[in-house]
Amino acid sequence: MKETTRLRGLYAITDSQLLAEGRLLSYVEAALKGGARLLQYRDKSGDDARRLREADALQELCARHGARLIINDDAELAARLGVGLHLGQEDGSLSAARALLGRQAIIGATCHAQLALAEQAIAEGASYIAFGRFFDSRTKPGAPAASAELLQQARARFSQPIAAIGGITLETAPQLIAQGASLIAVIHALFAADSAAEVQRRAEAFAQLFATP
Repeated sequence: MKETTRLRGLYAITDSQLLAEGRLLSYVEAALKGGARLLQYRDKSGDDARRLREADALQELCARHGARLIINDDAELAARLGVGLHLGQEDGSLSAARALLGRQAIIGATCHAQLALAEQAIAEGASYIAFGRFFDSRTKPGAPAASAELLQQARARFSQPIAAIGGITLETAPQLIAQGASLIAVIHALFAADSAAEVQRRAEAFAQLFATP
């Protein structure tokens, strides 16, 4: 089975502020228990030793729960752990990352709201393409806005899985899935919670959206 055929469902993305003070592993495990299929480790700090330690622990959690770990913007760390990678438009060459990580690695690309960027990413070997932001996003408030029509166009044009990101909630996710999103990427609507139990409950609710074809 090709890896891309498994790329469907809740895509949890970590946030170093939301998951500070010891919450990272417990909240991530709760999201995985709830059904997250992909987990992106996103940490823009320069503390390489801590990032390696955390990513290694997250990889163990993902393996335990049958999910896949994706590293944000650090091809060397992804290569060291043998996991996937997500690249933004300013995060380096996707084709170089593909050469480093090999043919089997999951590599995603941020395409903002542009089909042309998606076409370029696919040509360079992207496993999935990510469009956003769809709604007001606290993580990237200035990002270009994407539309449901863009999702429809992308679904008609590309066979690769499509991730939707940016301010998505339980209420807005169904319309994006209906328009062609294979993956719903969530940060705040998942992890801005008072307890790990609440994170798991939210993850289960998002995962349930994918239970019916």
